[in-house]
Amino acid sequence: MGAQLVGMTDEKEGTLAAKTGPTIRRLQLGQELRRLREQTERGDGTGRGLTREQAVKGTSVTETQLHRVEKGVTSLPKVQQLRQLLDRYGVTDLDDVEFLLDVHKNSLDRGWWSPYRTFMPSGFNISVGLEGDAKIIRAYQPNVIFGLFQTEGYMRAMFEISKPVEERTTEFVERNIEIRLRRKEIITRTNRPVEIHAILDEATLVRVYGSVEVMRNQHQHLAELAALENVTVQILPMGQPVYRSTKNFALMEFEQPLPSVVSIDTWEGVSVTDKDTEIWNTARRFDAMRAEAASPRETQRFLERAAREWEQT
Repeated sequence: MGAQLVGMTDEKEGTLAAKTGPTIRRLQLGQELRRLREQTERGDGTGRGLTREQAVKGTSVTETQLHRVEKGVTSLPKVQQLRQLLDRYGVTDLDDVEFLLDVHKNSLDRGWWSPYRTFMPSGFNISVGLEGDAKIIRAYQPNVIFGLFQTEGYMRAMFEISKPVEERTTEFVERNIEIRLRRKEIITRTNRPVEIHAILDEATLVRVYGSVEVMRNQHQHLAELAALENVTVQILPMGQPVYRSTKNFALMEFEQPLPSVVSIDTWEGVSVTDKDTEIWNTARRFDAMRAEAASPRETQRFLERAAREWEQT
């Protein structure tokens, strides 16, 4: 009997009717291909579960290529390669084949960020693609205002300060501002705005970037965002001995059956993983800080007060 697409049945039945982007489609396709490979009989009497080396035997897919596809990093460039793998895995149901071919086709689409990839650090395009399809984002940023909450003035001040040190070009600065402004649209879009719960360290609110006007506008913007129904902001008090993660992170949750992922900014680039241990550890860090942080209502008052204080500066 041919293999069944048990991992994507809900979507086929319409549970995930909303349009999703190419990054999430690559993640879906990779997840399903890995599951199909692991449930396929080896044919040598040793049971189920083909290795990647065994899976690509007799196909035009390389072992490295399959590894990257299963991780959702890339997609198969040719539809024939997907057909070869599905034949290898015994997927015979025509509806299943057509469904996966459609997912593959969508995974090849170019995301809006594609023209900017030259200006993105390693792994950042994956993170950007995923956040647009996330249902919930839980984030922590200890050093600067959370990127999706920054005003254009704050962004520009940040990039301009680091420009001579990091040897960035004017084009790099402008393109990155464009990217960040475009990313912010997921908060206020009409269709399925993402739910964001962000924890900010109080130190990020008093650390000055740009002029008094920039900081005043930034605090006013934060207060406006915190008032939105889909946004929750909490401030981690600077003067209290509370737990603080040493890492920034964004924990993204999606509609079932897709796994959650964690995105972390590093000096080398952006790291994105769906490992269960990393998801659990990150959720634990977030919950610990959320319990110690000022409540959303207290944070709202704090932001409004801070904005007024900047007006008087």
